[in-house]
Amino acid sequence: MSTKESGLLKVLAINKNKVVSRSKILTAVWGQDDYYVSKSLDVYLNKIRKLLNEDPNIEILNIHGFGYKLYVKNKTHYATNR
Repeated sequence: MSTKESGLLKVLAINKNKVVSRSKILTAVWGQDDYYVSKSLDVYLNKIRKLLNEDPNIEILNIHGFGYKLYVKNKTHYATNR
């Protein structure tokens, strides 16, 4: 995983199950928010989605007109008495 991919995933993971604006992601990972960097974000998100595709409990959602959310399904674990 590249530095940009891990930086992007870190921003999303810190804000797990919360919507993060494109602007906040771009500023945190690239240090700027402009058209060309914005297109790079789309490419990196697709790469990360392919990696996360193996786990059905995790996905990156597009929140139209605002940003993205790293959605992690809650798993309920029941303790078993032995």
